[in-house]
Order: sequence, then structure tokens, then C-alpha cells
Amino acid sequence: MRYTQLKNAGDKVSQLAVGTWAIGGDAFGDTDFAAAEEAIRTMLEHGVNLVDTAPVYGNGTSEKVVGRALKGVDRDSYLISTKVGLIAHSHTDGSDGRDSSFKNVMREVESSLKNLGTDHIDFYFVHWPDPKCPFAETMSALRLLKEEGKIRHIGVSNFSKEQIEECQKYVQIDVQQPPYSMVQREFEDLIKWGYEQGIDSFTYGSLGAGILSGRYRELPNFPATDVRSNFYDYFREPKFSKIQELLKVMDGIAEAHGGVPVSQVALNWGAQKPYVATSLVGVRTAKHAAENCSAFDWELTDDEMAALDAKLDELEIG
Repeated sequence: MRYTQLKNAGDKVSQLAVGTWAIGGDAFGDTDFAAAEEAIRTMLEHGVNLVDTAPVYGNGTSEKVVGRALKGVDRDSYLISTKVGLIAHSHTDGSDGRDSSFKNVMREVESSLKNLGTDHIDFYFVHWPDPKCPFAETMSALRLLKEEGKIRHIGVSNFSKEQIEECQKYVQIDVQQPPYSMVQREFEDLIKWGYEQGIDSFTYGSLGAGILSGRYRELPNFPATDVRSNFYDYFREPKFSKIQELLKVMDGIAEAHGGVPVSQVALNWGAQKPYVATSLVGVRTAKHAAENCSAFDWELTDDEMAALDAKLDELEIG
């Protein structure tokens, strides 16, 4: 495993992290929770030291799975990242589910600590900016939690540069969590800016909801409840066909490295960008966990990185 020394936060983080949106069980199809717990432990056994989750993933389910997976593991050997301010299923009452009020932050942190079976959270992210709540109020809550030792570092997810700058009037922002992969590069300037400010990026969607694994060579028909049918546009034309052209280049690179899985090409592409601290990747089985970790047994050459970037520019993907 390779590691990144974080700037503002100061921790050393594995360049591959466990993403747990899928194991919440309500967005990516059925989930085998026992297999998911085994997958998380397998990631740790291979040197991964960061597990990312959120209470909205399955309305607490993901956090509870993480808590069970980490039970009995030395707390000093791993880092936990979770989030606040996005409430599951609240859209049914006509709202957007965002609540970053002082009161809700204080309520959610206690729930997350209980779900995770820990007395502190290493990285606590505001999941999405809440237009109904002043940043000053949210940041004052996070500052208090940090003073109390319930959280160690403050992060924001899906925030713009201007929003982060506003937050930094009240607290130091240590980390951010934007989406980033070969098929989603629109926040690359934000990530680079954060890197220059000491705000390291934990990027999500690293395998493009699975499309960069090479698994989907024909357009799938996901159910309406699956986020791959609405949250992402990779599985819609014309982007789907463009990604198939990208996969042909990735296939050649994978073959040149001894026939490694195509997903490892995508993981190395992200990890080898100097401004990416760690890439969050969802895992459901121990086999896939070990396969993803093996990506760090080798690296893309400069020519291969350049070829991939050139193809992305040619196809105008991301």
C-alpha cells in the first residue's frame, strides 16, 4: 500500500480507502452485510487505514456495518470518516434532506458515534452545503465537537471553492471530499486548489460507479431505485459509448501489466495524481477488496498516464 501525508490534518492516509455507500443496502442493489464486513477487514489487512461512511447510507445501516467490521480492531490502526447534514428519506416530506443546523449536528454526531462503536471520529464532513443554514452556525458546532474530542478533523463534501473559503472564516478546513475519476473530472481545479491550501482531497466515485472496472460492456438497465440510473450519467448515451472507447485503451494497458484487472488501471490513474490524497472505493466482497489493494503493487508509466489523459481529452469525457 502507498500512503499520503496529509497537510492540514497531519495524518498519514492510505491512498486507497474503503467507501461504503453501496453497503448501506438502499442505493446499489442487494447487499450481503456479512460479506461487506469481511471486505472491510480484508482492506485493512492489505494496508488500508481509512474507512469512509455516512449516516444517510441506508439510514445508519452503513455506519453499523462499519462498526461491526471494526469491532475488536486496534482503534489506533485505522481512521474513520463520516458525515453530517444529509438525512435519509427526508425528501418524502418535500425537503432536500439537508440539515446542517447546530442542533442537528449535535444530534447526528451522537448517533454516528454509537453506530460506529467509537468515542471519536477522525474526519467529520458536512455532506452537502445546506442553503438554509449559515456556515457560521455549522462550523461553530464542528469547532465545539473538535474541542470536546468527539471529532479530530473538519471536512466538507461537495462544497465549492467559495463555500470553503466562507467556512474557513470560522474554522480550519482540513479535508474535502469531491467526486473524481477518469469519467468525472469537472472538479479537478477545485482539488488542485485545495491541495495548494493544505486541504487534502478524499475523492469518491473513483471507479465511476463500477463502469471503470470494465464490467459493463453493454448498456445495463438498472432499476429506478439504483443510483447508477440517476445520480451518475455514465450509463446513458452518448457518454456510455465514449467510455467504451476509453476502456479499449485501458484494456491494452492492463494487458501490458500482466493482465491485471482493468479497475487497477483506473485506481492507479487517480492515485498517481499528486493532488489526490486518497481514493474511496466501494467493496462488497473480500475478493474484490484484495483485487483493489493489489493495484498498488505496480504503477502506470508516465507514457501510460499521458495516453489515458490524451484519450480522455479526445473523447471529451469527464
